[in-house]
Amino acid sequence: MAQQSLMGSIMKKGIVGVIIGVILVVVAKLTGFPFVFQVMFFSYAMLGALVFILLDAPSMNRLEGPKAAIGLVVFYIVLSVIFTGGASGLPQYDPEVEKGKIDKVLKLRKARTQQGKAEELIARAKALDERAIAIDKKLNTLGAGKIDVVVEAAPTTSAAGGDIVALGKEQWELQECYNCHKLFGEGGKKRGPVMDNIGNLMTAEQLREKILDPKSWMAEGFDKQYKKGKMPDKYKDLMFDEEIDALVAFLVSLKDASVVTPKPIKMN
Repeated sequence: MAQQSLMGSIMKKGIVGVIIGVILVVVAKLTGFPFVFQVMFFSYAMLGALVFILLDAPSMNRLEGPKAAIGLVVFYIVLSVIFTGGASGLPQYDPEVEKGKIDKVLKLRKARTQQGKAEELIARAKALDERAIAIDKKLNTLGAGKIDVVVEAAPTTSAAGGDIVALGKEQWELQECYNCHKLFGEGGKKRGPVMDNIGNLMTAEQLREKILDPKSWMAEGFDKQYKKGKMPDKYKDLMFDEEIDALVAFLVSLKDASVVTPKPIKMN
C-alpha cells in the first residue's frame, strides 16, 4: 500500500514538475534566454519535483558504524559525480579569452574618445622621448657632428589598420556571427544560412545592405527565420563603418563553391 502511494506521488509530482518546467522553458524562450538557460530552468523544476517526492518517501533504515561511514562516502561520491557531470555539460568560458574579446570590441571606441586620443599622444610622446635619449647617447659616444640624425615622428596606427580581411574575420568572432551561421564547418544553430560561398552570391554592397538592414535580403529556405527577424537589427548602431567594411571584406572573400550556400533573395 505504501509502495502504491509512493508511486502515485512520483507520477503526480513528476507530471507537475514537467508542466512547470515546460512553462519555464517557454517563458525563457519568449524572453530571449539562451538555450542553456532554458535547460537549466527545466532542470530546476524537475529538481524541485524530486525534493517533494523525497518528502513522501518512506524513511530509510538507520545506518550505524561502518555502514554509516560507507553510506556517507557513497552519498558524496554520487553527489560529486552529478554536479561535476552537470557542470561539464555547460559551456566553458576562459575569463582571459572573454576579456580579450571585450578589449578588441572597445579598442576602436576607446580610440575615438578624448581619453583614447590623449593616451595615443602620450604614447607617441614617450616613443619620441625614448628615441631622443637613444640618439643623445649615440652622439655622446661618437662625438657630435660625425653623424646626421633625423628624428622621425613615431608612426601612428589606425584602429582599422592591418589586413582588412583578417580584421573582418575578427569581427565575425567578436560579433558572434557563428551563433546563427555555419562557416568552415563550425558554428550555426540553423537560424541563418551557411556562409562558405556567400562571396560568389552577393556583392560587397549587397552584404553591407543586409548587415545594416536585415530585412533587405532573405536566404532561400529561411522564410520562417526571416519573418521572425532572427537576424538582429542592431549592427548599424553597434558597429563603426570601419568594422562593417572589414566584415564585408571578409564575407566577400568566402568563395568555396563546394559548400552549398542558400541563394539570397532581394526583399525590398
